[in-house]
Amino acid sequence: MKIKLILSVFIFSFVHLAFAQKGELTGKLIDSDFQDPIAFANVLVKGTTTGTTSDFDGKYSLNLDAGTYTLSYSYLGYKTVEITEVLVKDGAVTTVDVTMEPLAENLDEVVVTVSVKKNTETAVLGIQKKAVNLLDGLSAEAFKKSGSSDVASAIKSVPGVSVQGGKYVYVRGLGDRYTKSILNGVDIPGLDPDRNTIQLDIFPTNIIDNVLVLKSASADLPADFTGGMVNIVTKDYPTQKEYSLSVSGTYNPDMHFNDNYLDYKGSGTDFLAFDDGTRDVPINKNQDVPNTFDFDPRLTTITKRFNPELSAIRDKSLMDYSFGFTAGNQYNVGEGENRLGFLGSFSYKNSTDFYQSAENNFYRRDSDKSVYELAVDRTQKGDLGSNNVLLSGLLGTSFKTAKSKYKLNLLHLQNGQSSAGLFDQILNFADFIEYKKDNLEYTQRSISNALLNAIHTNDDASWTTEWSLSPTLSKIQDKDIRTTAFRTDNGVYSIQQNNQPKRIWRDLEEVDAVGKLDFTRKYQLAKKDAKLQFGAYGSYKKRDFSIFNFEIQSNKNTTVYEGIADNILNEENLWTVANNSGSFIDPDVSIAEPANTYGATQQNLAAYASNEFKIGNKLRTILGLRMEKFTSKYTGEDNKDIDDPQKVIFDNQTLIDKFDFFPTANLIYEMTDEINLRGSYSRTTARPSFKEASIAKIFDPLSSFTFIGNIDLEPTYVNNFDFRIEWFGKSSEMIALSSFYKKFQDPIELTYFEASSDNFTPRNLGDANVVGLEFELRKNLRFLATALKNLSININTSIIKSTQVYSESELNLRQLGLRNGETLGNDRELQGQSPFLINAGLNYQGQENRLQMGLFYNVQGKTLQVVGNGFVPDVYTMPYNNLNFNLTKSFGENQNQNIILKVGNILKDDVESQYESFRAQKQIFSIRSPGTDFSLGYSIKF
Repeated sequence: MKIKLILSVFIFSFVHLAFAQKGELTGKLIDSDFQDPIAFANVLVKGTTTGTTSDFDGKYSLNLDAGTYTLSYSYLGYKTVEITEVLVKDGAVTTVDVTMEPLAENLDEVVVTVSVKKNTETAVLGIQKKAVNLLDGLSAEAFKKSGSSDVASAIKSVPGVSVQGGKYVYVRGLGDRYTKSILNGVDIPGLDPDRNTIQLDIFPTNIIDNVLVLKSASADLPADFTGGMVNIVTKDYPTQKEYSLSVSGTYNPDMHFNDNYLDYKGSGTDFLAFDDGTRDVPINKNQDVPNTFDFDPRLTTITKRFNPELSAIRDKSLMDYSFGFTAGNQYNVGEGENRLGFLGSFSYKNSTDFYQSAENNFYRRDSDKSVYELAVDRTQKGDLGSNNVLLSGLLGTSFKTAKSKYKLNLLHLQNGQSSAGLFDQILNFADFIEYKKDNLEYTQRSISNALLNAIHTNDDASWTTEWSLSPTLSKIQDKDIRTTAFRTDNGVYSIQQNNQPKRIWRDLEEVDAVGKLDFTRKYQLAKKDAKLQFGAYGSYKKRDFSIFNFEIQSNKNTTVYEGIADNILNEENLWTVANNSGSFIDPDVSIAEPANTYGATQQNLAAYASNEFKIGNKLRTILGLRMEKFTSKYTGEDNKDIDDPQKVIFDNQTLIDKFDFFPTANLIYEMTDEINLRGSYSRTTARPSFKEASIAKIFDPLSSFTFIGNIDLEPTYVNNFDFRIEWFGKSSEMIALSSFYKKFQDPIELTYFEASSDNFTPRNLGDANVVGLEFELRKNLRFLATALKNLSININTSIIKSTQVYSESELNLRQLGLRNGETLGNDRELQGQSPFLINAGLNYQGQENRLQMGLFYNVQGKTLQVVGNGFVPDVYTMPYNNLNFNLTKSFGENQNQNIILKVGNILKDDVESQYESFRAQKQIFSIRSPGTDFSLGYSIKF
């Protein structure tokens, strides 16, 4: 009996030991000076013989029984770091990242003992503290605090950063032209290739490690940014199986479940963000369309192929909803420490907006200079409904060996947006003629991107080679834009001969290819660690663009349509040979105008070198030079007849051919371990987009404005000077004061076209200067009272002054339009430059109740949106006071579940732009009322 009992205990103990679940300890070792990984360092569990070494990427991993440990990290030439109170749980992953400081000359080994740091905000501040560039950042912990589900909603808390339209980031008040977005260090175009930044609401925060906003340049970065560069860093591959799921819904009383919402019948796949072919051009673009004078029945057949729906219809709007899913894991493969990992993410967003009494107006100055009030040129007011579907998918895999790491990421973004509007128009230039206007639009966008990246190192990690290849295919299609305007005269509706119903198709396809090669060599200079970086970069972009226009004509009395747009193509109202009266597709305009079809390419070849070294023990110096050879070519023609001697034809003609040098210098003086004094100089550029450097004429049916390209545009060059003093405290506390000065040569700005005041065109409009101050404070309130230890504040503000010197043509036009008593100086504000930015947040983080709450405020100052031309006044974007509340409650095993409540735009502020003119009442250029959003979300990790 005793033998059986002993045997049972032995078997039970063996089984328990064999199947006991262990925890995993992982992390990364970072050099405090260069922020580089420390390869092949020793990691030891103190008091045992258990340990490992970091790989070439500075990463390590240990499987340990549950318990509390002290870890020792050591490497030749570095202070040994001991971290206490490291808690390892069964079946859980504990991450401990360690920053190691080099030993001073002639100093014996030093042991630094600290407690484990769990706050990932501290890690981001560590990057910021030791970075070469002036930068600010957000961590995954910051996303959680703010309750942000996507990067766009989170990044607004970064100093000097604002977000336009809930999507596009502006840094230091400078417009999109001067801000650049990259993904994991590599260029990627957005869903609007005419922008320098990708729309940030497409990135769910559950796949993001951090977002870094670089405000000063270095030689290894592309030269085409000035305000800032936003680097979105996705999560690395998890060390064990990890899944997450999130769902959310948003209700806005002003927009959702409204019976007056405007819509129109689309295709069966609109909810998947693409059209199933319903809106395709119904005829061959080269098809000959007969005229009514031909008495050809084919005209009726062709007209019938066009969708007859032209009216916006009233419907009930739905609320916004979204969901996302991520999965990842790593596996040991083969012999040694080879590891194979994967990461996948899928997200879906469906949002509905309804703006009642939305306005788009056009005003001008009177020709009589004694008249100060602005004259109405055209007003437009009505309701606008919009449904936006965004689908994104990311799939990646990695393979890591002892000295190399390979990554392949595949990204696809699909966006479909339909809108319907019903407006009342008044045209003053035609003696206050009133119109009723229906507007139907659908835009389909997609991006497919692949990124192949690899890092290699030698035996002692003194050499590192990194290369990346990234091709992208972008497509934008405006499919069957339909606009119909009826003149209203005492209740009688008619169609004017010069304002026929229009059908528009626009197609854009762009292929981008980026290649990048970087070498890093660590060496000794004057017995101090130094780092040499050099490399090459190449990008190629090719765009094809075309516009296909139709008009619908009628040779009968158009009052019979009774102001109902759907009646126009009703079969009983179509032109036929038999009745020789009715509606038909106009053959005179059913072709693509030559100026609206073009092809263009841009090529950028670059090489750079940068050296980082120390002067004395305090001054880090990084000097670099980047060389870029940029070429832009264009193929297209104007709308003149082929026999016209003044006709202009471009056949792969070079528009821009520049070989430029971009020097950079970054100096960091380490006054103490907590205080840095920084100085930076760089030369950067802003180049014309494809659309701008063209002769295309792009009509916007919603606003009735037309964009006209400018083939003679030149790049903008900017000299940048930055200074900052920064203090880093404990528990994610910091104070920073920054100043900057930027001198612009030939800035590109959007202005009115002289020959027609409802047309816009980009121009190089004189030189400009920008000077600014930034202040940031992150502080826990426990210094006021112990009871406030869970509260912290985050305040940052930017004050910016810009001056744009008038070009000769702009100066002449403005002088011609001066009112009596009005004077004109030599300069104005820079277009897109905000005079101030304010971000403020009050955070509560409960350690025991796992509750996080925050109140966040953001505002951007009045900003010049469109430059006037003398008789047309300037347009300014008014300050938008945005106040949001977020609450997150964590619960479940290891706090793996969250309930998130958000309230957006608590102040119910409007998004508004206004005309401003000397002694005149301000007039509305455009206005939208977004209302207040209430969101509820749930997420789980398992």
